[in-house]
Amino acid sequence: MKRLRMLGLAARLSLSGGRAALARLAIIAASVALGVARLLTALAGVNAVNSQNARWAGLAPGAAVAGATTSSDASVDPLLATIDADYYDGQAILQVDVAATGPTSPVPPGIPALPGAGQYYASPALARLLQSVPADQLADRFPQHQVGIIADEALPSPESMIVVVGHDAEELAAKPGVAQVSAINTTPPNSCTDCASGVGFNASAMHLIMSVVAVALLIPVLIFIGSATRLSAARREERLAAFRLAGATARQVTVITVVESALAATVGTLLGFGLFVAARPALATVSFTGQPFFAADLSLSVLDVVLVVVGVPLAAAVAARWALRRVVVSPLGVTRQTTPRPPSAWRLTPLVAGVVELLATLVIPHPTTSGAQTLLYVPGFVLIVVGLAVAGPWLTWWGARFLARRAGSPAALIAGRRLADNPQAGFRAISGVVIALFVTTVAIAASDTFVDKRSTDRSDEALSGLLVQEVSPHRPAWEDQPPATVPVGLADHLMQIPGVRAVVDVRVAPAEMSDEFGGYFYLQDGVISCDQLAQLPALGRCAPGTDVVHFGSGAGGVGEDMVYPARPITLDELATLPVTGILVATDGSAVAVERARTMLMAAFPDNRPAYTVGDLDVEGTALIRQYQLLAQVVIVISLVVAGCSLAVACTAGLNERRRSFSLLRLAGGRLETLRRVVVLESAVPLLIASVVAIGTGFAAAQLFLRSQLGYDLGLPSLAYCLTVLAGLVLSLGLIASTFPLLRRITGPETARST
Repeated sequence: MKRLRMLGLAARLSLSGGRAALARLAIIAASVALGVARLLTALAGVNAVNSQNARWAGLAPGAAVAGATTSSDASVDPLLATIDADYYDGQAILQVDVAATGPTSPVPPGIPALPGAGQYYASPALARLLQSVPADQLADRFPQHQVGIIADEALPSPESMIVVVGHDAEELAAKPGVAQVSAINTTPPNSCTDCASGVGFNASAMHLIMSVVAVALLIPVLIFIGSATRLSAARREERLAAFRLAGATARQVTVITVVESALAATVGTLLGFGLFVAARPALATVSFTGQPFFAADLSLSVLDVVLVVVGVPLAAAVAARWALRRVVVSPLGVTRQTTPRPPSAWRLTPLVAGVVELLATLVIPHPTTSGAQTLLYVPGFVLIVVGLAVAGPWLTWWGARFLARRAGSPAALIAGRRLADNPQAGFRAISGVVIALFVTTVAIAASDTFVDKRSTDRSDEALSGLLVQEVSPHRPAWEDQPPATVPVGLADHLMQIPGVRAVVDVRVAPAEMSDEFGGYFYLQDGVISCDQLAQLPALGRCAPGTDVVHFGSGAGGVGEDMVYPARPITLDELATLPVTGILVATDGSAVAVERARTMLMAAFPDNRPAYTVGDLDVEGTALIRQYQLLAQVVIVISLVVAGCSLAVACTAGLNERRRSFSLLRLAGGRLETLRRVVVLESAVPLLIASVVAIGTGFAAAQLFLRSQLGYDLGLPSLAYCLTVLAGLVLSLGLIASTFPLLRRITGPETARST
């Protein structure tokens, strides 16, 4: 009973401190709500990734897409299945070809029955696309009869482009890569050893990325919560010390402190759940994995809810107990103030060690496994993150001394002296943004450079409209099966499509040359007549007097200045060699590319669909660009939250120094001078630490790119620069929002009342 009365007293004291106490509790609750909403978003995001990846499992039925595997269950008629990737205007389309071998053949999820020969089911997004574009650009690739829509519960995303095409069993069995399965796969792609490549994604890597993002988002919020709990800390310490002098025990003071923080944290936790629920529909549209989620995917498990509901108020109570530990030690301790010792340059040691570790990766032999690469790079990045946090007070102290020595005004002198006296406090409020800036700068700089290099290396403007159709495999594979036949008149029909500029045949090289050849856009190298190569001047040329050349990357690459080596093959001999691939040069327009692709797919229904160089990178590049967008969002939110932390810290500092500021104004000090003091005290550590964090981030990105990929860091993108600039300006604007409070608390009446 005594404990309940103590808890009731603590709750009344928390709520009966007037408007200042209620405002403090409201700020703490709001900051906790923001942190909880982000924590729930991160947890729900991980669950959504798992849900989305799990639905890919039914579209990649195990060994059915990896090779010929005979069903082991004699009571079930096997299902014949294979998967291919098709494309339309930069969008990937997953085509699942199926055929039943009997009445008990398993049915993929999302459809009521297997489609028969000449029938297909389409996802809602694909069905809408089929209705919106001319048939000769897309619909003619599929059978004439659509029998239904694939249900949402079987689709990874609302925007998934998927088609399930039915075939005759005898016809599909002759197609390369077809296998037999007796049950639909339920193992997610990242855990499946024999599933189709390119189906689904590595959920473990996605978890790691989202965890890093969550940490980058939560750290500034934790700083914000810490700043909010310190609001009016001096007055609370005086009040609690008075309780001690009046006879309250250390335990009773601890209960009062813990209840106050736990009460605000509990309210904030409930508000955080409300914010998450309200924002969930909008969050589902964010393509963390390259495709948006269903809103139901962003769900929370019972364990997630329990951990947040119990853990957040408990953490807030522990933090409050630690923050006000001086009152518990001694009731008179709050009146004794000493200047902390200045930080030393040894604080730079972890930061320098992290940079040195990344420098060492340039000379250390590069590991081949992902685990070894993680061990190689992660320690350096962790050391830099820790080093930025440890070196922050020293950087603030150095900047404060420089400001004081170069002070040309009373405001600069006052701000510099105060920061130099307690640089830890000056840096504390902006430590979260320092770490967030480093992490996001590395992410954006590395991904920008990677995308730019990939675009330069593989998506040259001259090749953007080049379609590649694989026809026959290179030697020796085609010797074991009849080479594919190119329909008569196909080239003429392709040339009739507006926008098609050239159609070129690449022939399989003779056996004595095949070992030299590598790959060209994933199409085997081959031999080509110089007359045909002349139609593709952007890819290279023949030496004068040459009839047949070795064409492709195995010959040394492609390019306008490339001169291909001659081959001792006559034009008559060339005509007898099988066609390994067809190159269709277009003007790059979507209409020309898609009409030509559709015609090629009709000509070679059993082959891999035609593709462009850009198609091969569409999924990977889209995912990388999502990471770029995500990193920029992290920067914006982190800087805004850091600005709020600074605003709260400024408010707390003004409340604690209201008497001294009031006396300065009574002594003739101008209000404008005090405003400059407030701005300089906050802006100096913010700007210095931001410059160091951004510079270190670019250096770390350069070292990683050079050692891992051999790339040099490119210039920062305009979007990145504008994002950082806008965030810093907004942060400084939030600092300026404390000016009305400064005027109100430094009037003559304040000096008389304090």
